[in-house]
Amino acid sequence: MIALGVDSGSLSTGYAVVKSEGGLHKALEYGAIRNDPKTPHPERLALIHGKLREVMSRFRPDLLALEEVFVSQNVQSALKLGQVRGAVMVAAAEEGVPVVELAPNTVKAAVTGHGHADKAQVQFMVKAILGLKVVPKPHDAADALALAICALNRELRFPAGGKT
Repeated sequence: MIALGVDSGSLSTGYAVVKSEGGLHKALEYGAIRNDPKTPHPERLALIHGKLREVMSRFRPDLLALEEVFVSQNVQSALKLGQVRGAVMVAAAEEGVPVVELAPNTVKAAVTGHGHADKAQVQFMVKAILGLKVVPKPHDAADALALAICALNRELRFPAGGKT
């Protein structure tokens, strides 16, 4: 099973493709889609959308993991983040990839055992779980790896969204 984790942001969107086989997870690719702050927002959305479609086309993930919406003090930032999430979801729908939304605390708990872990703890545990030689950077990519790991663990435990 292959999961694509996406950590949404208009300036930097982390993405990670993780494959689970025989109970082991392996990072196939990860990184960040970077946008210039001077680029108009619609063009940023188009870049994110296009890059993620290209990644999905190459790896054919079984699911896409995305963080649930959180409440923000800054309304403008929340709106822009929502638009980025929309671009990600449309890309997934166009590629026929189901979207799984996960709470940030659920993802942190899945990889560190603690729902309020900091970014350094998440990066360290993602490195350990995937057997990487170095801590994954940038943190957006590490968060995307954590999203993919959490989604795979959840899907392998509760296939097709079922719960026990």
